[in-house]
Amino acid sequence: MIAIFKKFFQFSGSQSSLFYQSLGLSLLHAVFEALRIPAIAVVLTALIESNVSAQTVWSSLGIMLISIAGCTLTRRSLTMKQTVGGYTVATNKRVEIGERLKYMPMGYFNDNSIGDITSTTTNTAENLQDVATRVIMLTSQGILTTAVFTLAILLYDWRIGLLLILGITAFFIINAFMQKKSHMVSPLKTESDARLVASVLEYVQGIGVVRSYNLDQEANKTVDRAIRENERINVRLEKTFVPCTCLQSLTLKLFGIAMIFLSIVLYVNGSLELIRCLLLVISSFMVYAQLESAGNYSALLRVLDLSMDRINKVFETPVMDTNGKPINPKSCTIKGERVTFRYENKKVIDNVSFEIPEGTTTAIVGPSGGGKTTLTSLMTRFWDVDSGRITLGGTDVREYTLDSLLTNFSMVFQNVYLFNDTIANNIKFGKPDATPEEVERAAKKACCHDFISALPQGYDTVIGEGGATISGGEKQRISIARALLKDAPVIILDEATANVDPENEALLQNAIDQLTHGKTIIMIAHRLKTVQSADQILVLDQGRIIQRGTHRELMKAGGLYADFIRMREKSIGWKLGA
Repeated sequence: MIAIFKKFFQFSGSQSSLFYQSLGLSLLHAVFEALRIPAIAVVLTALIESNVSAQTVWSSLGIMLISIAGCTLTRRSLTMKQTVGGYTVATNKRVEIGERLKYMPMGYFNDNSIGDITSTTTNTAENLQDVATRVIMLTSQGILTTAVFTLAILLYDWRIGLLLILGITAFFIINAFMQKKSHMVSPLKTESDARLVASVLEYVQGIGVVRSYNLDQEANKTVDRAIRENERINVRLEKTFVPCTCLQSLTLKLFGIAMIFLSIVLYVNGSLELIRCLLLVISSFMVYAQLESAGNYSALLRVLDLSMDRINKVFETPVMDTNGKPINPKSCTIKGERVTFRYENKKVIDNVSFEIPEGTTTAIVGPSGGGKTTLTSLMTRFWDVDSGRITLGGTDVREYTLDSLLTNFSMVFQNVYLFNDTIANNIKFGKPDATPEEVERAAKKACCHDFISALPQGYDTVIGEGGATISGGEKQRISIARALLKDAPVIILDEATANVDPENEALLQNAIDQLTHGKTIIMIAHRLKTVQSADQILVLDQGRIIQRGTHRELMKAGGLYADFIRMREKSIGWKLGA
């Protein structure tokens, strides 16, 4: 228990001071709680001595008022500090996770599902802001209040005090057993929470496929299983804790009865005064109350511990930006020198060397799975090379900070992701401080101003998550407007027109011409008619560059590129000039 408290204070960072202050206030609150004993003592003494007067009443009332006022003020203050601390810690950790994810290698997102990451930032962080606040407050307050009462009772009679300490020891033995049981069961809860979030996300994201294949019932069964499993584990968690909490409660009540019995025995044999006997009997009903409450909540300490471990796991994953410097390259020439990259022990890029001069257009072509997208991902440091190096302007990309490196790149992907926000803000994603005039100018160049203006709220129209409320061609043009606004010197086009109709393709090609004017262009091409004017073509197969040259040179040389061209001519009936 103490180890978890210490771990939580370290985890809280700058907010730990609030929790330390709340501990001090909890101790002060316990002192005010204990003032009830002398208030009762004043009245009992007067009753036993038959000397009840107005002074007796006012003295007892005064002590009680001090106790009530002190408890109220300290409770309010410590509750606010722990509540603010809990929510602030959760907020800070969510923000830190978001910032850190930007610098994670892409392998992290392959190894961890979107459900797992989402669960960490939602359920796990919520455990911190809700469970942590209650558990830390009630557990610490219960222990401190019991400690103060124990000290007071020891001063009244050491024999009863020792019996009280024996009861506390028995409580902590049972609590340690419960913590051990919690250690075995609590991980199942956090894992189940993550699976539930993942199942719901997968169902929602794949609802189109589910409906098109009439698999509503099967998909529902998967989500239902996750929900039922989560229910089962939560019930199991409660079934594990309830017997322990009941045993804790029973033990404390039995020791409370033992305190009453021993007090009476000591009074009867003449070794304890009547006033002390009565005070100890009354105290026996109060002394264990806070400890019992702390015991009921302490079972959740393990959940808190796992929540911290789960979040710390994100921060333990190495980021790619640890030693980088903000560099402004003198040129945008990109070179690869004997580059090799493996993913899950499979060699994806194998000893590749290339040069992309500034201001030129390079097309990367080849069979699916040949490593084309991976190669551009290595240029932008979505991954780090295993051996060799890639340079931008003569400097290894690993020497840049990711921010300063990516400032030089704009990317237009085949599958565009737009955020659940206004069209203007989606375009401004490339330049957050852009003016409305700059946004509109970029939209006009990207051939999307007309369809945006026709929308009910124009640029202030909110589009659904992923751009669900607009067409694929419109999403592509908005992504090009975003890239135009960023105005980076290097443009990467990952088959931006592959999945659009001919009418939109013409508009997109016009938008791409605006985007790429005067830039260094790297295009990944599956539709080979888009690459014939490239300054150089790199043919990538099984992670190796097997051919390089212009369209004319490669057609004369024969080989894989020429074979692709001839297959295309036969399959779709168009022909490129040789």
